[in-house]
Amino acid sequence: MLSKYTSKKIFSGFSIDSVLASVLFFLVLSSWYILRPIRNDMAAQNEDILPLLLGFGAFVMIAINPIYSWIASRNNLKGIFNYSYLFFIANLFLFAFIAEYLEMNNSLWFSRFFYIWCNVFSFFVVSVFWVLVINIFRGESSKGFYGVIAAGGSIGSFLGSGITKGLSETINTSGITLFSISSVCFLILALLLGNYLIKRSQHENSISESVGGDSVDAFRNLITNQQVRYIGLYMYLWTGLMTIHWITSISIINEWSQDSADRIRFFGNIEQTVAILTVFSQFFLTNLAVRFIGIQKIFIFYGIIFTAVYVGYAIHPSIGLVFVVTILLRVFEYGYNKPSREILFSQLSKVNRYKSTVLVDTALVRLGDFSGSGFIFLGKTLSIISAQIPLLAIPFSAALSYVGAKMARKD
Repeated sequence: MLSKYTSKKIFSGFSIDSVLASVLFFLVLSSWYILRPIRNDMAAQNEDILPLLLGFGAFVMIAINPIYSWIASRNNLKGIFNYSYLFFIANLFLFAFIAEYLEMNNSLWFSRFFYIWCNVFSFFVVSVFWVLVINIFRGESSKGFYGVIAAGGSIGSFLGSGITKGLSETINTSGITLFSISSVCFLILALLLGNYLIKRSQHENSISESVGGDSVDAFRNLITNQQVRYIGLYMYLWTGLMTIHWITSISIINEWSQDSADRIRFFGNIEQTVAILTVFSQFFLTNLAVRFIGIQKIFIFYGIIFTAVYVGYAIHPSIGLVFVVTILLRVFEYGYNKPSREILFSQLSKVNRYKSTVLVDTALVRLGDFSGSGFIFLGKTLSIISAQIPLLAIPFSAALSYVGAKMARKD
């Protein structure tokens, strides 16, 4: 039985606003996870040129960030949130129209473009959501809210991937049309709820004021602010290491099955398993881990997990191992590492909360993707066995733990 003290710590993460934010994240990730298995299948279809697609995605992210920063400088939180979500809602309607009426579903170039767009969509929509959260939930007393908020997203990922599993057979007949329409419905609801949450919080926070600054604030602070540099380097290393795992797993999955419906169901099963385990962690364990272990040790432990995963690939590269280690990495990311990072982000200055965090979560993450894919490409060029290439990245796992310790040294 839980002690009275421990029970209090677990349930201290609940408030009206934290529950609303949790529902908002549920809607956001439901929208994204309807598309994510489709994105993953398109990655499998384009395995040979995946590094090029990731590189182009990184270029797009870098190009978009000054535009986002310019918009953020001239708007308050409500404006930033609305402009971002309305843009992607319009995009989804456009994709549904192209797929249905221009009959582009079977086009290889269309799948490549949609893959790149999905990467931009996922990081910007989620990053802007967290911009909202870290500006509403700040201070020591707000730390307990982050696990509850993140749990809503995990439930959304379970529902979204479940919808995709149910629609998986339609991918060979109607393409992405039904997936796009389903996704946009959740995103519209998220837009409405996000505005309500912002309205509720305007009297308690300075979120109604414009951010100020200019379009290059985020890039400037990445160079001049030491903590932002450490955060950026940590995200770059983490994403590179995750991409090495991802491409290695894609090769194993392609050897297992060449059928899109099979792969989509497999990805859907991973998403739903991750969601169940992550929800449990976020409701009952995240708050305890943050308070009793501390975010610094959580950051350090990530590098150890990557090392174990890479050794596993070298010893036993199989579809079962892909299933297990993907779940392990994702549960740790969503259940512990991501909430810890957002707590750290909430302690930054206003400009960094609105701009630098988005630069880090989008452009630097995509650069990490590109670097990780380049690492795999280099290994294959040197004729190294695919499953053994990750072993060469273990020093970068150690670097991740070191940077994580430096990044959170003030916690």
